[in-house]
Amino acid sequence: MTGPRFILASASPRRRQLLEQIGFAPDEILPADIDETEAPGELPRVLAGRLAAEKAGVIAGAHPGAVVLGSDTVVAVGRRILPKTETREEAAACLDLLSGRAHRVFTGVAVAGPDEGVLRQRIVETRVKVKQLSAQERAAYLDCGEWAGKAGGYGIQGGFSAFIIQLVGSYSAVVGLPLYESANLLSAALGRSVNFGSSK
Repeated sequence: MTGPRFILASASPRRRQLLEQIGFAPDEILPADIDETEAPGELPRVLAGRLAAEKAGVIAGAHPGAVVLGSDTVVAVGRRILPKTETREEAAACLDLLSGRAHRVFTGVAVAGPDEGVLRQRIVETRVKVKQLSAQERAAYLDCGEWAGKAGGYGIQGGFSAFIIQLVGSYSAVVGLPLYESANLLSAALGRSVNFGSSK
């Protein structure tokens, strides 16, 4: 099927796999290199939407006529934005905040193109409740290293799922991409519907 070239502006293998799952495999993967630091006082929902739009916009600007999807996930406890953990100490601090309470995951998705200046966007909020973690559970999770590079220090598709008591909202959004919203945005931009029989 011919149509605009579809570019995923993310290096996340999880987002690529989710897109393939609903028949929207990207023609190309070009991660957007942007500053992901939150602005002073920026709310988690606003940050997720802004970063998704910036990622899509940067790549779309360099590839006119293409359809570009950008996405970003922000984990927050109240108004506090948790980092994408790079060290054991950061991951331990996130576990302290997540243990025994509910938090929110905001996932922004933005689709730019194919017409210049056109940007379609959605922000999805999911509420996740984590059990009270024992010292042994905390230590085991920190030792496994699964937290590395993950927003909030965990990936729900991994072992951390054993600690999730409740999830209200979109599971795929917590993994990295809200599929219902993404399918609608891509269908409008690419002029075709979900196709479960083919990844193209």
